[in-house]
Amino acid sequence: MAFSAVSVIRGPGEIAAMVVEVTKRIFTRPFQFREFVEQAWFITSVTLMPTILVSIPFGAVISLQVGNLTGQLGAQSFAGATAVLAVVREAAPIAAALIIAGAAGSAICSDMGARKIREEIDAMEVLGVDPLERLIAPRVVATMFVALMINGIVIGAGIGGGYFFTVIVQGGSAGAFLSSFTALASLPDLYISMVKAVVFGWLAAIVGAYKGLNAGGGPSGVGRAVNESVIVAFMLLFFLNAVITAIYFQVVPPPGL
Repeated sequence: MAFSAVSVIRGPGEIAAMVVEVTKRIFTRPFQFREFVEQAWFITSVTLMPTILVSIPFGAVISLQVGNLTGQLGAQSFAGATAVLAVVREAAPIAAALIIAGAAGSAICSDMGARKIREEIDAMEVLGVDPLERLIAPRVVATMFVALMINGIVIGAGIGGGYFFTVIVQGGSAGAFLSSFTALASLPDLYISMVKAVVFGWLAAIVGAYKGLNAGGGPSGVGRAVNESVIVAFMLLFFLNAVITAIYFQVVPPPGL
């Protein structure tokens, strides 16, 4: 029983410690800027197409649901505002989190796991090179940057899809759709969306790196680590999304109509 209790506590504790250590390395000079650029390009290459393919259905489903709901309530003029609010506040950060954790986080985990089983990490430590500073910190910053860009892409595609399905498919008013943007949504909603995307990218990258650095048992162990990193990242990101949203509603009350 004592061993199992220690095992349950050890994983979250080690992840929390690595979060602190990697965050400190991000602000350590000199920063590995070349590694950051290479990893940002790599993460963009593995996440751009999934982002485009996911953002269109997200915008379509939200717009259709919101359009039907506002039509039933007799508030068709607020279809644009509610669609934008749903996309900006929740859909875009969640889509960014899923893509980052599923594509970028797993890529980081497999890369670190392969380096671990080839003993490259041990060799770096023997040579006095800090793996967290040299490898992990640039990947974390690159993931945060790409998550911010992905969030913007999903917001743009979601609003465009909302306009198409609300105005063209459902026959809504284009003027009412555009003029109602500020009725429910505001700039703080955009700010919190960007903050969520950056935080999600930061956490997903660290979880992927942690699982990769602790992989063992050869190639099959790396595969298990990748699966675990995606599952753990998903759970943490959804929990963190609920916490950030609850805090946001307390700090920034919704505007009245």
